[in-house]
Amino acid sequence: MKGPTLKKKIETSAMSRRSFLRWSALVGSSAAASKGLAAGFRRRDPRHALVEQAPSEERMIRTGCPSHNCGGRCLLKVFVRDGVIVRIETDDRPGDTIADPQLRACVRGRAYRKRQYHPDRLKYPMKRVGKRGEGKFERVSWEEALDRIASEFKRIKAAYGNQAFYVPYGTGSYNQINGRQTAQRLMNLYDGSLGFYNSYSWAAISAATPTVYGTSVTGNQRQDWLNSKYILMWSWNPAEMRDGTNSEYFVQKARERGVRVVCVDPRMTLSAVSLADEWIPIRPGTDAAMMSAMAFVMIQEKLYDAEFVRTHCVGFDESQMPEGAAGAESYKDYILGTRDGQPKSPEWAEAITAVPRETIARLAREYATSKPAVLYQGYGMQRRAYGEQAVRAGCVLAAITGNVGVPGGWASGIALQAPDGGPFWLVFPTGENPVKAMIPSFLWTEAVLRGKTMGEADGVRGADALDTDIKCIWAVACNALINQHANVNRTARILADEKRVEFLLVQDNFLTPTARFADILLPVCTQFETWGLEDGWKYGDEVILMPKVVEPPFETKSDYRICAEIAARLGLEEAYTEGRTERDWIAWSLDRYRQSRFPGLPTLDELEASNVGVYSLPVERPAVAFTDFRRDPVKHPLPTPSGKIEIFSKRLHDMNNPAEIPAVPKYIQEWESPFGPEAKNFPLSVIGHHYLSRVHSTLEGIDWLEEAFPQRLFINPLDAGPRKVKNGDLVKVYNDRGAVVVPCRLTQRIMPGVVALPQGAWWTPDKNGVDRRGSVNVLSSERWTPLAFGNAQHTIMVQVEKAEAA
Repeated sequence: MKGPTLKKKIETSAMSRRSFLRWSALVGSSAAASKGLAAGFRRRDPRHALVEQAPSEERMIRTGCPSHNCGGRCLLKVFVRDGVIVRIETDDRPGDTIADPQLRACVRGRAYRKRQYHPDRLKYPMKRVGKRGEGKFERVSWEEALDRIASEFKRIKAAYGNQAFYVPYGTGSYNQINGRQTAQRLMNLYDGSLGFYNSYSWAAISAATPTVYGTSVTGNQRQDWLNSKYILMWSWNPAEMRDGTNSEYFVQKARERGVRVVCVDPRMTLSAVSLADEWIPIRPGTDAAMMSAMAFVMIQEKLYDAEFVRTHCVGFDESQMPEGAAGAESYKDYILGTRDGQPKSPEWAEAITAVPRETIARLAREYATSKPAVLYQGYGMQRRAYGEQAVRAGCVLAAITGNVGVPGGWASGIALQAPDGGPFWLVFPTGENPVKAMIPSFLWTEAVLRGKTMGEADGVRGADALDTDIKCIWAVACNALINQHANVNRTARILADEKRVEFLLVQDNFLTPTARFADILLPVCTQFETWGLEDGWKYGDEVILMPKVVEPPFETKSDYRICAEIAARLGLEEAYTEGRTERDWIAWSLDRYRQSRFPGLPTLDELEASNVGVYSLPVERPAVAFTDFRRDPVKHPLPTPSGKIEIFSKRLHDMNNPAEIPAVPKYIQEWESPFGPEAKNFPLSVIGHHYLSRVHSTLEGIDWLEEAFPQRLFINPLDAGPRKVKNGDLVKVYNDRGAVVVPCRLTQRIMPGVVALPQGAWWTPDKNGVDRRGSVNVLSSERWTPLAFGNAQHTIMVQVEKAEAA
């Protein structure tokens, strides 16, 4: 166990007006921007004269990279002079080992000061003066803004009840006291709000994994990847989206030990280039077909682990069907085509997936015989129509090859870290929500339009039906109302209607596309300007302190402080704050970690004084999921109805929806597909992948990142040629939902028939409603997956043509 090395305590100085006078030279931004910021500070405190002083000594503070849900939690070295961050470096702790590796930041974290000192940061509270969505605001005092908020809350509560309030899914901040959880705590004290379950990221995979294993804790600790013989990266791109800090590092180290790595993805991603021995391009939305064909080869050639299937699984064939499902179609029946007459052979799958039959058969043999092996499922393939099927199909491949419960193996699915599910993410207490009704996070627009008609068929939980439509939305660190939600033009029309959502409150750092629809817009400080705490993202065994590095500029405040001041106007300040400041809550949070996973965790004072930034637990013997179950499935059954791995799910069978929710994993043609009638007008599939210039929509507009990773459409030359499109041309990408115009990049690193438009670019419509920035959600559909009620935003068909300049 690693303890802190005590060093001299770092004192952070207040950010002065002089700091921003020096800002242009230190940060490298434009003189105009520096002049504007300095003028802003003069307006804030006109009593003080501007006096030049000699520069102070540069100081280094270790802190966590601001938590924007990138998939990692990295350690930064932030250098401060005169209250201004002048440069950012990353983790350089000595003794970097497999057991306790450095937490090294990517280009996004290292470029963060360009966001920190961006001239477009929100500075003051504002109220809307134009129509919703026009982005017209005027500055108001904090008192006026907070009084208006409290008044609207009281009015809506009296008129509609607490189900009318909604604090939507948003991941723009995760440092305990900045982020949506601060608003949820206040709402719960204010008699509650309509809740939600699942997320935009993991809806299908979170729902599907437990149907096979009864739990989401299906992953080993990542150090165990080095014990594998074969890693199959399926729709997984850790080099760009991280998925656990340093996951790519562990894959690289495994490969150095001779592990063969294969990447299955429509794009030749940075992960495919840097980590894989082979890239296998696949048509989007057809993953379950290829997995089924691999199972066909394993069954036909007797490559599956028949003994493990017999003792640890149910539903593989007719001999082991669960009670009440005798005579139902087994997994083997489906794969061999016993009932439908269509064997799921590599020849069948080739026509669907565009993967050669020989490649499918070879991959099946490699994965089945290179034991132990890892089939790691990424998340892009489950953000699609019927995304649950690919997840369950991958879990079944892991099971029938016997790769469950063994070192170097992998049970697949969402794969939270054994033995306890891994990091907590948030420990800041929100309390219990008195409103028990919940909706799927992706269906909030439905609850605005027809909440009073929504019930179990729409995924409502905790109530037979909703009492009211959503009337008040409080968006904190959230751009998922407009930019990150599907079918942006539809959503914009919904939010523009003031008779539906009567009050929209937004807290953010910038005027995002969501913020443009706010009635009241509040400026929030960054995570460098308040206290915070973070732990590993999905994987990892560390806690990272985020001390207050610089002072909040202008009139910005933390989300916690804003909520506390609203609470005061609702008579709830004492209950909300419990007398604690932001720093006090971080000390409280450290206590919670110490009582659970980190008994040796130092106190806040000790961590701050040491300036090491992170406390970690080295992993010398990585935990392996399901080892007890593997050893004795009778004494250690799974939390499934049968106690075994459910290749056939009786629960899904009883839903009586075999066309969309089959009891065994199946390939189902998507509702927008190259094989459907829509392909006549819209023949190209679009994927909206993660991109190194942004974290979802955060870090948009950062010039360093934009220069390295410009927003553009990636298209194969075979698709560009007939459209007379050349590299760098502006192209129009469109379907029935909308259109975007962006430059294009011709590349063979994407398969023909597929184009890629990086997700997160801010929706910027022109006078004709055509987006000129490249927001992929202009093109995506609001339709949801059948089991999880999750987003299917990667299921998009479009046409591409050469466009004229604006």
